[in-house]
Amino acid sequence: MTVEHKQRYRFSEAPIWQMQRAYYEEVGLNAWNNDKIPQYATSNPVIAGAYAEMIFGFLQDRAGKEERSASAWEPVQIVELGAGAGRFAFHVLHELSQLIDYAGIALPSFRYIMTDLAMSNVLAWREHPALQTFIARGMLDFAGFDAVQDTELNLIVSGETIRGGDLKQPLIIVANYFFDSIPQELLYVKEGRIYEADVLIEYPEGSDSLQTAELLDRLSFQYTHRHAPEYEQESYPYRDIIALYREQLEDSHILFPVAGLNCLARLNRLSQAGMLLITADKGDHLLEDWAFMEPPELTLHGSAFSLTANYHAIEQVMKRDGALALFPPHHYRNINVGCIIQVDQPMSCVQTRLAYRRVIERFGPDEFFSLKEWIDPNIAGMELQQLVSFWRLGGYDAEFFMQSTEQISSLLAEAADQELQDLSRGIEIMWSSYYEMEQRYDLALEAGLLLFEMDMYADSKRFLEISVRKDREEIVSTVYYCLAICCFEMGLEDEGLQYTRELIKLEPDNEEALALIHRFESV
Repeated sequence: MTVEHKQRYRFSEAPIWQMQRAYYEEVGLNAWNNDKIPQYATSNPVIAGAYAEMIFGFLQDRAGKEERSASAWEPVQIVELGAGAGRFAFHVLHELSQLIDYAGIALPSFRYIMTDLAMSNVLAWREHPALQTFIARGMLDFAGFDAVQDTELNLIVSGETIRGGDLKQPLIIVANYFFDSIPQELLYVKEGRIYEADVLIEYPEGSDSLQTAELLDRLSFQYTHRHAPEYEQESYPYRDIIALYREQLEDSHILFPVAGLNCLARLNRLSQAGMLLITADKGDHLLEDWAFMEPPELTLHGSAFSLTANYHAIEQVMKRDGALALFPPHHYRNINVGCIIQVDQPMSCVQTRLAYRRVIERFGPDEFFSLKEWIDPNIAGMELQQLVSFWRLGGYDAEFFMQSTEQISSLLAEAADQELQDLSRGIEIMWSSYYEMEQRYDLALEAGLLLFEMDMYADSKRFLEISVRKDREEIVSTVYYCLAICCFEMGLEDEGLQYTRELIKLEPDNEEALALIHRFESV
């Protein structure tokens, strides 16, 4: 690679952060279309269901404080930082609403606030069809929020502004793939001394004309160490954490989340009663995982990137302030989920702690994702009961359904009636919790075709017509043929003939369609 020039930066001030910020502001929700930026690990029904269980537990804990505090019945605000495409928020709201309705117990009300740096995302969420029910029920609002500097939340729907000290209930903060994608300091420990690791960036020739994704891929990074005694001074707010690193680590590079910690501190000041942080990331909470850590490498996602989040530092800082931190006792593989309770007497949050034990510690999103990684390439060897069981375990996830339709279709001929009924029920549940985005697949089409093979003509017709209304220009003749047969099987001859005529427009020589027209028009 021909090098145009080199420039040295403090790591947290390197231009890569501004590149990423500009990318998200420029493309908005398009960043997540067709999985340009991976989102499944933190947007599937399993992880959303786990969060809903923990939030539900926290609402129960707050309700239990009724006799001690009237504020326990004030609304609870839930703020999601960097809500991305909106799919995760939708699944949490869907599941949390079902939990509350099913339990039938008195709980404090809540409002979920989706936030993002890019106002284009905020405005797009406001108009998304799947979110309108939650907006109408007063359960959902939106706000632009710059995690690096903002101190208040200006809500779009209600017009309210949440400022410091306004909230009487603890603030629930949801932060998925957040701490790894905002500026971090890069420190280096050697022989008991702390250094800042500055980055020397080599820019390729013609870098001004490159797209962000191509530029990030072609940048070259070198690191130099500069003694940084300011981290050891009494006045440094995280001196105790730095002291621990100096004592316990050697020849180790440490990403230190000053911007993330400052963001949490500013959000914490919105409430008089503390906060609950629920977070998932590629992040290490065990000190041993930072030992002998090499300089970071950017994990590229198109024009965006991510690094490892330092959950150890976040945990230590919040525990110092009286919080109870819950992280898995085992090592994670794909995604680490933590729950940090920073309220008065955090051990009294029994239902929250039990929920974490149940849906994260025993078997959680990381374990599910590991299973799915193994199952995905082995779908072709699975039986129908196995497919439906895993689909059910995954909350009737649309992505797994789309991966499985070909194999399911091949097994329908030998399926028992009970299996077909369970499959049909699963499709209905999946559709009721489907958050539509621009994807390479048409879920309604695939569901309709599968139901057609199952001879469930009324349901097949409903889904196929949804697909037709969505994109009339991309309709294939098979869809019109199936719709025509559905109508004829249901005794809807006029509709059946209309769909048959549409089929003939696409395939004038289709013998089956011509025979159907002749059969019914000659009667």
